[in-house]
Amino acid sequence: MNQAHHSQTDLFQPGVFIGNRHVQSVLASSHLLIPPRPALEKKALPCVLQTSEGSKLLAFVTRHPNSRGTFILLHGWEGSSSSAYIIAAGGYFYRMGFSVARLNLRDHGASHHLNQGLFHGALIQETFEAVRQLSGLSGAGPAYILGFSLGANFALRIAIRHARDPIPNLKEVFAVSPPLDPYKTTLAIDAAPAIYRKYFLRKWKRSLQKKEKLFPHLYRFSALYQSNTCMDLTEKIMAYYPEFQSYRDYFGLYTLGAESFKTLSIPVSIFIASDDPVIPADDYSRLEGNDYLKIFRLARGGHCGFITLFPYTRWYNETIAQALNGQSRVEP
Repeated sequence: MNQAHHSQTDLFQPGVFIGNRHVQSVLASSHLLIPPRPALEKKALPCVLQTSEGSKLLAFVTRHPNSRGTFILLHGWEGSSSSAYIIAAGGYFYRMGFSVARLNLRDHGASHHLNQGLFHGALIQETFEAVRQLSGLSGAGPAYILGFSLGANFALRIAIRHARDPIPNLKEVFAVSPPLDPYKTTLAIDAAPAIYRKYFLRKWKRSLQKKEKLFPHLYRFSALYQSNTCMDLTEKIMAYYPEFQSYRDYFGLYTLGAESFKTLSIPVSIFIASDDPVIPADDYSRLEGNDYLKIFRLARGGHCGFITLFPYTRWYNETIAQALNGQSRVEP
């Protein structure tokens, strides 16, 4: 594998009317660009995966009749297996001939009832085990992970762990807009235009309400619903995680630095935009590619966007497809 080159910022050209970073970020999660009930969803079967710790995670699996392998998709925080960017990517790779597994992280999608314990970003063990189970869907065929935002952070941690605890079929990992420092990302969400903070708080509080209704003997979140920032709600919810001494200790468990990627044993590609409104650009200032890590640093694309309209594309899908089809890969 070639040494990663210094990144270029002009690989993605969104066009004049949708180049704004907020437009890109909003379009990423908009179902306006997704056809209703695509084949990916019509042919999907629910699958509950049980881990060694007893937790259960819900996935939706669409098997391709002539599968080239399996794409495992990981959504972002308060997203789900039905998020627009997940459906778009899943449909794209299903049409390319891959089976697709859309995994819900704990307490995401319609999975709140499966576990008493609350979701948090450091739940790598159960997520790793679920991905390991899903990776064998195509028999001995190759498996790939494509993660978005927090799901991309999970994908990176799975790739790092794979070096010492291999997933037999896993061949490559792709991460779109991954936060490296969740503490700084949480602050950035709160400091960004209010639409982001309100969006995440609304979905987070709705998720907590579902959990409280399902397990009223365990949870009373009324004091948390008054929080007006993500950081304030994070601090308050720490009372329900006695295993963490503080929210800074918690964030530290899934913070990734330059040293984190030195032990990789499979190819990993990161797609990140300098204009991402919720991931500080300096998180990536000291991160360099290596023999296994390629970083596509793009000038524009927002958060999980990278969308053009005429024709409609999500740039990272085409770039990944080029790599898998053995075409001359666009180098970062």
